[in-house]
Formats: sequence, C-alpha cells, structure tokens
Amino acid sequence: MSAVGRTALTLADIAEAARGRLDPAVWDFIAGGAGEERTLRANLAAFEQVRLRPRVLAGGGRPDTSTRILGRTWAAPVAVAPVAYHTLADPAGETATAEAAGALGVPLVVSTFAGRTFEDVAAAATAPLWAQVYCFRDREETRRLVERAERAGFEALVLTVDAPHLGRRTRDLRNDFRLPPGIAPANLAGADYSSPSGHAAAEFDPALDWSVVAWLRSISRLPILLKGILSADDARRAVDAGADGIVVSNHGGRQLDGAPATLEVLAEVAEAVGGVCPVLLDGGVRRGVDVLAALALGADAVLLGRPVVYGLAAEGREGAERVLRIVVDELVDAMGLAGVGSVAEAGPALLRTGVAPLPAASEAAAAVEPAVAPPARTAAAPGGLGMADLHPSLSDPVLDTMNFLNDITRRYPQAISFAPGRPYDEHFETEQIFDYLRRYLGHLEQRGFTPKQQREALFQYGPTRGQIRELIADWLREEEDVDVPVDSIVVTVGCQEAMVLALRALISGPEDVLLVASPCYVGITGAARMLDIGLAGVAEREDGFDPAELEAVVREQRALGRRPRAFYVVPDHANPSGNTMSLANRHALLELAERLDLLVLEDSPYRLVSPGKQLPTLKSLDRDRRVVQLGSFSKTLFPGARVGYAIADQPVAGAGLLADELTKLKSMITVNTSPLSQAAAAGMLLAGEGRLAEINTEATAHYEGAMRVTLKALDEHLPEPRRSVLGVRWNKPSGGFFLTLNVPFRADNEALTRSAEEFGVIWTPMSYFYPLGGGEHAIRLSTSYPTHAELEEGVARLARFIESESRAG
Repeated sequence: MSAVGRTALTLADIAEAARGRLDPAVWDFIAGGAGEERTLRANLAAFEQVRLRPRVLAGGGRPDTSTRILGRTWAAPVAVAPVAYHTLADPAGETATAEAAGALGVPLVVSTFAGRTFEDVAAAATAPLWAQVYCFRDREETRRLVERAERAGFEALVLTVDAPHLGRRTRDLRNDFRLPPGIAPANLAGADYSSPSGHAAAEFDPALDWSVVAWLRSISRLPILLKGILSADDARRAVDAGADGIVVSNHGGRQLDGAPATLEVLAEVAEAVGGVCPVLLDGGVRRGVDVLAALALGADAVLLGRPVVYGLAAEGREGAERVLRIVVDELVDAMGLAGVGSVAEAGPALLRTGVAPLPAASEAAAAVEPAVAPPARTAAAPGGLGMADLHPSLSDPVLDTMNFLNDITRRYPQAISFAPGRPYDEHFETEQIFDYLRRYLGHLEQRGFTPKQQREALFQYGPTRGQIRELIADWLREEEDVDVPVDSIVVTVGCQEAMVLALRALISGPEDVLLVASPCYVGITGAARMLDIGLAGVAEREDGFDPAELEAVVREQRALGRRPRAFYVVPDHANPSGNTMSLANRHALLELAERLDLLVLEDSPYRLVSPGKQLPTLKSLDRDRRVVQLGSFSKTLFPGARVGYAIADQPVAGAGLLADELTKLKSMITVNTSPLSQAAAAGMLLAGEGRLAEINTEATAHYEGAMRVTLKALDEHLPEPRRSVLGVRWNKPSGGFFLTLNVPFRADNEALTRSAEEFGVIWTPMSYFYPLGGGEHAIRLSTSYPTHAELEEGVARLARFIESESRAG
C-alpha cells in the first residue's frame, strides 16, 4: 500500500493528496467545475442539512446495496459521473476509471470530452458504460459520437441539457488555462478544444429544445437519460418527451443565481416522475450517508464525479477504486445504522423533519472539499460571519473585477486611465450650483409657492414620486418627442435605483428571466444578481442586435420552462461597446416586444452628450407601451446630483400605472430622492429652457473632440497594414464615451497589470461586461475623462503595450 493509501481514510484525504500532485492550474480546472464554487457549496450544504432516523435491532444481517436500473443490476446505487479529461489526472485516464468502476460493479458514464477513446474504455470495462453526449451545432458531429459509442458497446446515452449556457469559469480565466500538450478529446475531431471554457459557446447548439429527444431516438436504439433537470415541470416534460431516465444535476451548465441545490429539488422531481423512469442525482455526494439521503428523497442512484478523479490523480486506478469503495462501505454502515436491509427499503420514513442545520455545516463542507468551500466560520471572524452566511451576489466575480480595477488605479496613479466612464469635470463651476438653486426657487415663486412652501421643497423629504416630474415631462416632450403623463414618471436616485425598482417589480418568480445585451452594462447585471434574477444574453452587434437571434433566445428560454420578461438595452453609444442600434432594429425590437409579449428596458444616457441629430428613442417610437425608459441626468447635467427617472406608463390590471407600483417599492428603499439634488437638476433644466442640448453644447464638443482625437491617434500608432498583421481592430462610434478595441492576446487582469506597471496606461477588460462569459480578447476604452493631450499620449502607450503583448504571444 502506498503512503497515500495508508493515510487516505476519507475523500478529503484523497483530495488533498491529489492537490499536492497536480499542477495548480489543472487542479483549478478539475476542482472549479462548470457551475463554479457556489453551485458546489450549495450542493454540499444541502446534504449537511439532511437528518436520518437511526433504528436499532432491525436484524437482517449485512444490508444489500444492489439495485437494478435500465435492466442491469448494479452492485451499489452509485455510478461514476461524466468528468472531462481523466487523462489530466492520470495518463491511463478513463481506462483506469473503467477498471476501478468494474472492480466495484458500478457503471461509468464517459464524458464526450474523454481523454481516451470509447473503444479503449470499453475494452477495459467490466461494468455497464453510458455515454454522456452534448448536442453540437453540427448535428452530424453528435450523430458520429452516438454511433461510435453504440458500436463500442455502451448501454445508454446521457444528454446534458443545460450545457449551452456554461458560465464564466473564473479559475480558468485567471489561469488562462489550456489543455496541456497531448491532452485532447479522443472521440472528437476538427474543433480546437484547447480552451475548455470556450468550447460551449463555439460548438454547442444554443437552440436546443425538447425535440432533441426525438432526434436522438431517431439515430440510436439506446436508452436516453436527460442530465440537468431541476424542476418538476421539466421532469414531466422529459417523461412526455420520451426520456428513459432523469439526472438531477446543476453543474452541467451555468446556474441562475439563487438556483436550487440538487438535493432541494430531488423529491419534487421524483414525485413528478412517479416511477415511470429512474431518477439519478449528480452533485455534492461525498459520503455513504449522502447516498442514503438521496435514496430516501426519491433517487434510484447517485453519480460521483470529482472525487473519483481526485482518487485517480492520487493513486491511479487504485485511488479511483479506493474512492468508490469508501463511499460504498460508508453506505453499508449508514444502512445498518438506519435499519435498512436493502436499497428498495430506503424511503421518506428515514428522514427526520424540523431539525435545524448543524452549526458546523460549513466546516463539514470544507473538510470534504477544502479547495472549493468558503472559509469556515471561526470565533476570530468579526460577528462570526463567513461568506457562506452572506448573499451569493457578494461572491460574484463582477464585484471582484471592479474592485481590482479600482486597486490598479490607486497603485499606478501616474498611469493614463481609459477606464472611468464619467463626465469631464472641467466644465463644472462650483458657483453654478447656487445659481441653479436660486433659479428653481424663482420657478416655485412664479408658481405661487409661499416662502414656507419653498423651504419645505428644499429641506423636507418631499413626495416619493419626486417633485420635479412636471419639468422632466416638459423636457421629454420638447426635446425627446416623448409625451407621457406626469404620473407615469418616478424620480429616482440615479438610474441605478430605477433599474432596481423596475427589476423588482417586473420579475415575479424564479422562472422569470431578464434578457440583456451581451456585452452589457454591469449595473443591470449586478442588480439582477443581487435580486436573484436569472439572465439570458443576446449578442450585441454593431447595429444593436439581430432580431432573429433575440426571437431565438426568447423561444429557447420558454422551451426550458422560463419566462423572459424584459430586454435591457442601451440603444445609443452603448456602454461598454460604443455601438448604436439602427433605426430599423429599433422598429424591429418594438414589433418583437409586442409579438413576443416582452417589455423593453431602455437606458440611453449618452445620446444628449453626443454630436449631431440622434436617432429617436425607443420610448418615442413606442405605441403599445412596451418600453420602460430608465433615465439619468448624471451625464447630461452632473453626476453628483444622483438624479434619474423611470417612465413606466404601462397599465396594471386592477391597479393604476406601473409607476404607482415602482413608487411603492421606492418608499421602502430610499423613501424619496434628495429634494436638494432635484432642485439643482431642475435649475439646470430651467437654465436651458427645457433643452439639455443647449446646456451641454460645450461638453458635447469636448466629447466629440475626445473621440476624434482617440480614433486619430489609434490610426497613427496602429496604422494599416500593421494592425492587420497584429489582428487589432476597433469600432468608430459617432458619439458617447466608449469604444471597443479587439486584440490578439487575452486582455485579462494580468495583462492589465502589466499595461499599468510597464507602460503606464489603464483600460477595462471587456470580459467584465459579458454576463455569461466572453470578451476575453477585447478592451473598453473610455474617452470622456482624460484631456485631449492625455488621450494622445495614452494611445501611444497603449500601442506599445499591444505590440509587446503580441510579440510575447
């Protein structure tokens, strides 16, 4: 017995041994999981909360762990889950795993992305083999894979149904993980899979719906199981579609924030299936008692994935076998303590109800998966809090990335920064604030306000809806051709509050989804995650979006049992891309919104600080009250006022307008928007006689010049044909603050650090703005804040950095 074998008494021991033997980047790839840390933590924590009833003097001798599934008898209700590239852990890869599974008499589900061929694995197997498959854009690729597995003697197909929505594997992004030389999917050919985190977006079919079951049935006689089911509704649909089995799993693809742990939905899925087909659980199983808990809640068997690969890394085939044997032996012990003589006897009667989770639940999870679980709570932590005690949105990578950007700016104060998307502040004069306040007070006096009423208008809380709504309505009518009732306007604390109010009002259940352009302003995605709202991305294009793609995303989400509620867009000079939606696509979007029963959340703060005549807003074109406009005066007046607004003129059955409901929510969040800020903003509107374009003439000229200077400098320092050789390109926005620069290297945090430290220039990685992953080879440049001289010098530095990175690559 090896040194590892003598000490590896638990799966945690084996995990630690594996971690010590693997390259850190490989360990992160295996340990990270497609669902990332939060999904795994949720699954582990759910098992920690289950309590089973002990029973003594049950007799019967050694419990019988055998079970029969899809016509084959398994020695235990455990199978090896599909995990990609076992060859990363051991050169023998899946052949060694098949031998280990055979020694225990349990099946192996072989991943599409196995490192050994189906034929090699089948030659080594002595227990059933199932083939896990993805549905590729190229259906012929899937067909070839299925036919190859069937010829090799595999006994079932396991289709991963949530795979087209893989999320950001932050560990792999930070490591710039690529498969080592010699490691590749042995059963696929043609595509480049060296970057595992990128293969889904490139190759998986994003339009997958329930018809895929019938299609698989048409090309194969093998039983079909669907992996990734997380609700009773989807379970019933799976049965109706003809599935031969269901795998409750939440880590084949990126999960919605707040999505349930596998164990939390197991009972409802099993009840919905009603014994028509087997139900298996994949996710979080780390002990024999976990297997028994899953059986008690309705599972027929469980899948065990990551720990088996840890065993393979620690001791090869013997290590993988040791992992399976530990779990089966623990299952025997658990069944004996619970007085359960056979797998068939495990049922709901085993469960104790009304028991609070143990205080040490997070510590137990950490012991099982130390590299992934959050820090355990200790007495030394102030207040005894750990991240597991806080809302999951606080662990979102977006928050870390923005903190990183702020830290870079502080660390390199001499660097020229293209990062801040804020207005140029040389146009602001302190004394103007007082002029604006006096102008507003004069306006009130003209309206007949007494001195007492004027004081109240500045010093008291004021109405929740806002006290300058009439002025905003006049401005919208005069300058934006938007004629709406005053009562449909709610004045908010910046546009960010308007976003939160709209999302909270419109998203009413866990099945509701917010559609966002991708890339997208992080304020809306951050708000959605804070509110546990699921997101679906619609790729942004230079003219805004592809109407056919939007419709496809809506139908795809509905096929998955979700309800798309609204589509958030920045139609004019978007943050972060700088792109502008064409007039044709504006009309197409409104037509789609009516036909597909969608609302549109329009956020367009940059149009009135951009030169020339702007395209009409979506709200001005809206004839069916499909658009909720979210507005801000931060870019057009001044950001310190923090004054925004929402136009919500949609009628609500049995109530009034949607604006009335937003007002109720606002009364529980900010109570009201600062009357002093409203007064200053109103004074500015009055100074321009209701036309912001008049107020912003100087600022608009500066921003127009800044964009022109930046684009000219890019042409000078990265001329054709040099940029073609390098693979560099950029768009040319006609206004706004931002432009997108595509580069041939990974524009990640490490590259940003090198850029700031060695070349004295800061920018923003575009990957920050892709809610579902992407943008790794692009950067955002903001031209609004630096002087023209700084822009010219900054582009020169940036060009030198790009040349350096391109040579290094």
